[in-house]
Amino acid sequence: MRPIQMVDLKLQYQKIKPQIDEAVLQVVESCAFINGPQVQSFTTKLSEYTGSKHVIPCANGTDALQIAMMALGLQEGDEVITPSFTYIATTEVIALLKLTPVFVDVDAQTFCINPADIERAITPKTKAIVPVHLYGQAANMEEIMKIAEAHKLYVIEDNAQAIGCDYYFSNGTVKKTGSIGTIGTTSFFPSKNLGCFGDGGAMMTEDDSLADQLKMVANHGQSKRYYHDVVGCNSRLDTIQAAVLEVKLEHLDEYIAARRAVADYYDAAFAGHSEITTPFRSSSCKHVFHQYTLILNGVDRNKLHDYLAEHKIPSMIYYPVPAHRQKMFSHFNSSSTELPVTDWLTERVISLPMHTEMEQEQLQFITDKVLEFITLNHTV
Repeated sequence: MRPIQMVDLKLQYQKIKPQIDEAVLQVVESCAFINGPQVQSFTTKLSEYTGSKHVIPCANGTDALQIAMMALGLQEGDEVITPSFTYIATTEVIALLKLTPVFVDVDAQTFCINPADIERAITPKTKAIVPVHLYGQAANMEEIMKIAEAHKLYVIEDNAQAIGCDYYFSNGTVKKTGSIGTIGTTSFFPSKNLGCFGDGGAMMTEDDSLADQLKMVANHGQSKRYYHDVVGCNSRLDTIQAAVLEVKLEHLDEYIAARRAVADYYDAAFAGHSEITTPFRSSSCKHVFHQYTLILNGVDRNKLHDYLAEHKIPSMIYYPVPAHRQKMFSHFNSSSTELPVTDWLTERVISLPMHTEMEQEQLQFITDKVLEFITLNHTV
């Protein structure tokens, strides 16, 4: 059995090595390392794939969130509603821009922001909502968009973990996550479902003028070279990364199918074990399984993590400390915020290896060891 990886990028690369190598070599030979033709070609194809009218590339997913908030003209003190149960980048950029993060709870099944809590958190200072499509499952975008429309709020989708996810509206409309809100943002970090060989990110919008603003902010605030209209930043997707992504985009649906097959195996192996709650699959979206995350019931999560490590099985805890309890937000007095579902989840979640190259022998070994630990260590 091959060593088990949390994410096996090397084997994924080896399967498409000829195409990747040719694409990278073309960039090197052209020496068009910045804004080469592959950048436009990739963004055009990503626009077609996601159904987004405009795709604006940038340097990473964190920049995508920051640029989105800058382009929307959010001002110091404006409130932005966000889940606390997410990677820190989602909330970090809010504070970086001197906006006020308003942390709300998540749904215990989907792990995504709870629309009812959004409604309760809205004040006259609220300007935007940042739903996170966590672990590959979509937030309840139909309800979120209704709330945003009723209160005239912007919606910035954090789609870093769910690119390729289909969202089904009650009227039969189907849209890709990231193409629903005012702006969608994503990351191409190597471990993502669509990952490059370094850092990369993108923003998506249907609004022509907003697309121009996003491009301008990402390019030093200039719409014409050396004429700077707004304070911006320098954030761009380099050509080599775009070339890699253009190749991998052709395989994205195949990668998602492979992840779903792994999830199906895990689901079947853990079925009937009350100590394990497997990932919920909402009828309103088609989960793309960036992570496969369990909720443990009456089981010591940290001891399971250590037990798996002893057997050379990696596992991860996403996330052990929610944003509202992080020291960086202490000046907002956020630690006193009551988010019972978030606190409950942070003590119980654990993510198992999930990637496109997993083999049945590996999956059987992982699931056997999880169940072995639970049998030996379950407490009521």
